[in-house]
Amino acid sequence: MKKTSRAIFAAGCFWELEKIFTKLNGVISTRCGYTGGRVPNPTHMEVSSGKTGHVHAVEIIFDSSKISYLQLLEIFFTTHDPSDYKQPPQFHSAIFYTNNSQKELALNKIQQLNSLKKYSSPIVTFVKLAHTFYPATKHHQHHWLHHQSQTHHLLP
Repeated sequence: MKKTSRAIFAAGCFWELEKIFTKLNGVISTRCGYTGGRVPNPTHMEVSSGKTGHVHAVEIIFDSSKISYLQLLEIFFTTHDPSDYKQPPQFHSAIFYTNNSQKELALNKIQQLNSLKKYSSPIVTFVKLAHTFYPATKHHQHHWLHHQSQTHHLLP
């Protein structure tokens, strides 16, 4: 029986993150957008300025009977270096949880990865309660489908 859930992750370029999650069995849909900031209905240019507090993020609707939130977290942590804090603020690594279970799983995963010293520095991924997710324009959705020859820094 299908049980839909929602996850929101940020890890730099939302196009590459969307590409990875869209291809997973159990993922129903993905949307690129912005969240975590203080400006309502931000534009891409406003978020890109770094002044809104929003990050580029991907909202994932998934069937938790086919893929778990923990599996999504594990994939999320393989798509980028969550210990890198050098990027502009709109590209920070972040997890926006929708319930306490997601929050605990995220914090436990970070603690586990840090104790295993999986990265050269401690993980700096923000873990915050999800608030309003503002979808990016249609042009930004599934961008990778229209630009398949371009390669970026995230894993395929």
